[in-house]
Parts: sequence; structure tokens; C-alpha cells
Amino acid sequence: MKRYSIFSLVRNALSYHENWPKAWRSPDPKPAYDVIIIGGGGHGLATAYYLAKEHGITNVAVLEKSWIGGGNTGRNTTIVRSNYLMPESLALYDHALKLWEDLSQDLNYNVMFSPRGLLHLAHNVHDMQEIGRRGHAINAAGVDSEFVTREQVKAMVPIINLDCRYPVMGGLLQKRGGVARHDAVAWGYARGADARGVDIIQNCAVTGFRMDGGRVQGVETTRGFIAAPRIGVVVAGNSGALAAMAGFRLPIETTPLQAMVSEPLKPIIDCVVMSNTIHAYISQSDKGELVIGGSSDPYNSYAQRGSFDQIEHVVGPIVELYPALSRIRLMRHWAGITDITVDRSPIMSKTPVEGLFINCGWGTGGFKATPGSGHVFAHCLALGDLTPMAAPFTMDRFHTGALIDEGAAAAVAH
Repeated sequence: MKRYSIFSLVRNALSYHENWPKAWRSPDPKPAYDVIIIGGGGHGLATAYYLAKEHGITNVAVLEKSWIGGGNTGRNTTIVRSNYLMPESLALYDHALKLWEDLSQDLNYNVMFSPRGLLHLAHNVHDMQEIGRRGHAINAAGVDSEFVTREQVKAMVPIINLDCRYPVMGGLLQKRGGVARHDAVAWGYARGADARGVDIIQNCAVTGFRMDGGRVQGVETTRGFIAAPRIGVVVAGNSGALAAMAGFRLPIETTPLQAMVSEPLKPIIDCVVMSNTIHAYISQSDKGELVIGGSSDPYNSYAQRGSFDQIEHVVGPIVELYPALSRIRLMRHWAGITDITVDRSPIMSKTPVEGLFINCGWGTGGFKATPGSGHVFAHCLALGDLTPMAAPFTMDRFHTGALIDEGAAAAVAH
């Protein structure tokens, strides 16, 4: 892999930047691999990268039905944080956040991680009690989190209206939280995995699994049969469809999650501001666009498109909180498809099919977990067992009742 540096920039400038090598290859699939990863999003590519880097397994194929980063990785609001309540969630997401902090250096690719701070607003007594409970639990676990008064909120976000229809009583701040560039994350992991010998195969949809005696033998694809003794399914909202191909059901529902961006503005909001109660959050990109999102849609669907009712549902509270934004124009509006479990926590697990592993159920919080998810799932595929950090997230918890009830605990699964 040719490293990016100031010297490579100067050298390529002499040829008008026309001779840069491709970031990753586009090989034809081989007949067989040691490991196949289905899904070329952030989690799948991170898994392939850490398989090669941490475990030395390089005979790996990443199969993507469309193009790299064309799914949820490129259809989210880029928020990164780890201030969850449940100990299992907190450990996993903070592991991811620690990897985020050095990810650009690790990949030699600027993922534009910006730890600008993430502020949760409290609008009523219940909100204050909720952030109190969560903040103390987070601090007790040794993860950064601090309470801020309404006056401190105003100092951090001068354009906010504290006494609107949704009065602001205070907030919970994680200074290490922030945002990253979603496309760059996919491209950086793809480039890093490819440089270590991983085959990234785009436009290769999986149509079925070939099994023998309860063990997976490989996958049927639109580009022919590909054999592998171990397969990882990392396809987010399509996880239920892939599980059905393998003959079992997952306890998940698939719903769209919509977001939108405004026209570019001069810097006006320099942190991420979230409001769980009214399901509206906002940040400003490096290009000046306001990135705005809300809750997932109240119905099941695989549609990757927006709807006007959700725009109204999200933009109304945003305008109440930030009246100065009432006349800005929205430029783009989209949806990703999320896979949501009953306890709003992910699934990283073996399946009833031997040799087939699954990583899904991240709901609306998948992007922030990308490095941590890939890191622990790579261990699962390499060694055939889960790390202690991932062990609580198996499918067995839905039978034993040991749920990780992060949805109720954190008030909203973002």
C-alpha cells in the first residue's frame, strides 16, 4: 500500500494528480476463501481489516451487492459517542471510541474524526433524572461525562432558545464524542484491508447458502458459488433476509431512519446537540451543512428514501430550538434501513448453522460502533468464539432473558 504523505502529494501534483493508484483492487472472486464476509459497509470492511491486521487471516473476501459504502455507512448522521448506560454497551462503545481516536493514523487515511463534543439536552424533570442516572453510571465506569447547566448550554450553543416550547433545563456532555466522515471510514477500511490481501468484490449479491450436515460450505452469488468454511453476515437491515436464506429467524425488525442536510452556512454550531425527548439532533459538517436527524420511522420497510411527514416531525422541533434556522433550505434528504432488536442492543453471535456467524441489530447506532464492532467480530471469525466484551450480545440472551435493555435505559436508541 502506498502511504499518503506530504511527499506523495507533492510528487503527484507534478502529474496533475492523474497517476494516483486505485485505493483498492476490483478482483474477480476466487473459488474459495478461508473467510467470507457478506456486506461491504463499515462493519464488514472493519472486520476484514482486523482479520488481516490482528489475526493474519488474509485469504478473505468481502462481498457487496452494490458498491462499497452504498448502504447505511453512507446514509447516516456520522455521530460518534460512547455515553450509554448499560455496562455491556458502555464497554463496547467506548472500545470503539478509543479506536476512533487513532483511526486516521492506523489506516493512513483521514476519516475526519472530530471530537467536538456531544451534548444531550434535558427538557423536563424526567430528562434531568435520566441524565443524572446515566451520567453517574458512566462516570463510575471511568468514561467521561459531565453535567451542564442551562446557562452553560447557552454558552456552548448561542443560537439555542432555552425557553421555547421545549424548555432546556440542562444537559449531559461527552467531550470525547463528535463526528467522523462516513464515506472516508468505508474507503479507509477498504483500502487498508485490500493492502493486506483481502479481496473486495462489489456488485456480487448473495442469493443463498450451500450447507452440508448443518455446516455452511459457502455462498451462492450472482457471480457463482464461492466456498468458505467460515462466513460472517454483516448486512444491517438486510440481516433478516440473509438469516431466512440460511433457515433461521432473527429477533429483529427493519425500519427506515431518515436524515437530511441543509445548504452550507458559516460555522454556527460547533458541537453535536441531541434531544432524546423530541427525537431531533443536529451538527454542522466541515462543509458547513447542518446535518439533522430524528427517530426511526414507526413502520417496517426496506425503503431507502425519505418522506415529508418525517421532515415535518424533525424540522418542527429544530426550528423551535433554533429559531435562526427557520429560513434555511434543505438540500438532501435520505433514509437508511436499520435492524432493531427488542432490547435495542446488537447481536454478535454464532448461529444455528455451524461456521456461520452474524453481526447485526445495531439499530440507529451502528456508525459510532464501526471500529469496535469490526475489531471484536474479527476475533469471533478468526477463533470461532466471542471475546468477553462481545459475549453478552449473543442470540442466546433472547432465550435466557439476559437482555441488555439499552433502549429503555438511554431513552432512545441513537
